[in-house]
Amino acid sequence: MLKQHLQQKLLQKLSPQQIQFIKLLQVPTVALDTRVKEELEENPALEDPSLMTQDEPKSEYDDLNDVPDDYEKSSEDNSSDEFNVDDYLQDDNTNDYSTNYNNGDDDEEKKETPIAIESTFFESLQEQLDLVPLSDQDFIIGKQIIGSLDDDGYLRRALGSMIDDLAFSQNVMVEEEDVLDMLKLIQSFDPPGIGARDLKECLLIQLKRKETNPIIVKAMNVVENYLDEFTRKHYDKLEKSLGLDNDELKEVVNEILRLNPKPGDANQVTTKQMQIIPDFHISNNDGVLILTLNSKNAPELKVSRSYLEMFEHYDKASSKDKKLKEAVQFVKQKLDSAKWFIDAIKQRQQTLLKTMNAIMHYQYEYLLTADERKMRPMILKDIADKIDMDISTVSRVANSKYVQTEFGTFLLKSFFSEAIQTESGEEVSNKEVKKILEDCIGSEDKRKPLADEKLTDILKERGYNIARRTVAKYREQMNIPVARLRKEL
Repeated sequence: MLKQHLQQKLLQKLSPQQIQFIKLLQVPTVALDTRVKEELEENPALEDPSLMTQDEPKSEYDDLNDVPDDYEKSSEDNSSDEFNVDDYLQDDNTNDYSTNYNNGDDDEEKKETPIAIESTFFESLQEQLDLVPLSDQDFIIGKQIIGSLDDDGYLRRALGSMIDDLAFSQNVMVEEEDVLDMLKLIQSFDPPGIGARDLKECLLIQLKRKETNPIIVKAMNVVENYLDEFTRKHYDKLEKSLGLDNDELKEVVNEILRLNPKPGDANQVTTKQMQIIPDFHISNNDGVLILTLNSKNAPELKVSRSYLEMFEHYDKASSKDKKLKEAVQFVKQKLDSAKWFIDAIKQRQQTLLKTMNAIMHYQYEYLLTADERKMRPMILKDIADKIDMDISTVSRVANSKYVQTEFGTFLLKSFFSEAIQTESGEEVSNKEVKKILEDCIGSEDKRKPLADEKLTDILKERGYNIARRTVAKYREQMNIPVARLRKEL
């Protein structure tokens, strides 16, 4: 049985413009240029004047403020769903929607570091294989082994699986001895240690290629029989088991430490790393911090003049049939999209500046002195309250934006930290505690490194009442191993 009823709901929905702004806000500067180019390709109503050729003739409607008064007059027979060009005029007196936030020269930003052309790790091995006189079958096996190596240079595939691959894909029937013989040949290639099936074999291959002497022989014994004790730094057990004194063991350990546990890593092709382009620049002018926004965040965008000319043709048309109205509706959609994108770019610029300005003033002393002990505890809510914006907006800015200072380039997220209360009741940043831990570990006796309990006692002596597990958490966040693994001879 059908029934009718009323239901009242309170919903909050984001408009397409808001969604577009949110997506643009979290895009870093290095990716913004790509995003703008994508929009230019998808929307012909959007133009970047900097990409236009100088020989292209300038239209009388090139500037939005130069649109003649005829555009503002609607035909008497226009229907209610039609529109006016005046909706697309700018509110200000500028000729485009861009704003230059950086008065400096951007020539340095446009320069790219040249990259040397080198052969890849696998190409280098293939070239060495080509120089060895081999039968067709051995050559195919060698290529199969090289192709099965991982990026570290290890062969972690089972020999049986490789034999099956050769049989099914290459129609080559081989025995395990044939594969082992070719594997030994490839293990003689450069870099030393390549083609090993585990760490022990990798280190032994490298040691065997060195000139034999008593230290090398002892090092091979340690790798072959006491690798677990070596990696755990149980040096006392090694001294007793091998009958070595401290100086002899130190020579053996140093010899092993000079080996490369990932021989393929150092021979990877030089690739172009993603360059960090800072979104902001902070300069110190005689004790006064000056904030500027990278000009790459302010692309010069404007509405296409050819689409404006379509409006002129539409307004002057004596009759408007269905096809013409459909064409103009398409133009309207593209112009709306272009205007929304330009407005989103402007809003992005304003939000970035507003957020970074609040962060700069909150951490003013730290940005002046570069002393981490002067960094104030700061959470997202502190900045959100200061600029009267949502915490999620501040988070989107902080997670993906960089600022260049006179002492380095930093992710904005690094300026946020938890508060820790000292015995005197003063709140300090946990980064200050991490700095003290780093200094203590850096100056410790490496033969007797400080355990977490001792580090906790040192902090308590300095007025920081922190639990041992918190010290361990901070140490792990700084990628510092436990005391036993920091021990040296």
